[in-house]
Amino acid sequence: MFGIGTQEILIIALIILLLFGGKKIPELMRGLGKGVKSFKEGMNDLEEKSDKQGAPEKQEKDEASKE
Repeated sequence: MFGIGTQEILIIALIILLLFGGKKIPELMRGLGKGVKSFKEGMNDLEEKSDKQGAPEKQEKDEASKE
């Protein structure tokens, strides 16, 4: 994984634990999870809007090809 071994990962985890403390890490992860969830919902909303806007064009093309 990008040349990082298990020892380096353990050292990084220890530094994070020392900087933020044991109580703050779950709060940080919860906030990160909410951010990712919000981002995914936003992306899905954009896809739905583009599908709704593109749908009439597809129907018109289908109807034109039938004639």
